[in-house]
Amino acid sequence: MLVEIKNVSKAYETNGNRIQALENINFSVEDNDFICIVGPSGCGKSTLLRIIVGLEKPTSGEVLFKGEVIAPDNPKVSMVFQNFALFPWLTVKENIELALAPMIAGEKEKDKIACKYVRAVGLDGFERVYPRELSGGMKQRVGFARALAVEPVLLCMDEPFSSLDALTSQNLKDELLMLWADKNMPPDAVIMVTHNVEEAVYMANRIIILSPRPGKIVADLKIELDRPRNRKDPEFYRWVDKVYSLIV
Repeated sequence: MLVEIKNVSKAYETNGNRIQALENINFSVEDNDFICIVGPSGCGKSTLLRIIVGLEKPTSGEVLFKGEVIAPDNPKVSMVFQNFALFPWLTVKENIELALAPMIAGEKEKDKIACKYVRAVGLDGFERVYPRELSGGMKQRVGFARALAVEPVLLCMDEPFSSLDALTSQNLKDELLMLWADKNMPPDAVIMVTHNVEEAVYMANRIIILSPRPGKIVADLKIELDRPRNRKDPEFYRWVDKVYSLIV
């Protein structure tokens, strides 16, 4: 078992009011899982993801990574953000190397790893380009390369395709699925937050559905569809309809 989310709840104090964002979340993440978390707007999906990564602490409960309480500096868990989160004054390769700095001191080794993941996400020839010169899709490729360069066991993603056009989004989804399926490439497991049910059914082998705030687990579905998945298959739409029916 890679990750255990055990009795996780999260509440915020705002102007004297207590807002319960999440309540008693329990599930585990195994090798080869691709989990999508879906639910209505404001149900705490992104909050839950930040807690899983270690960027935010739960009010109660805990997240264990291989039996140990998750830490925000755990190099085996990485994150891809919706808004790219690139440093504009650094080149593509420098943005990727920045993630390697705490782990690797040698410049040659950092260069070798950065170039490997530049190639893996299809950014060959753009190593010295700055983010302002890139399209949205290419910026997100840099985000993927940076997250993968630390060779994480668990990759977490917060709506990584939501700001991209449909064609770019689909291409990146297919490329990410290929990387996930490749046993010689990281990660071992993926957790992705999305508001797009069709996207979740297309990508995930498990879908966790949260209720309206406070977010509770309504269902944990194992998606039994062969890969590659065909969006025109009636069985695909049966799963889409099932997920929609469980989102209140």
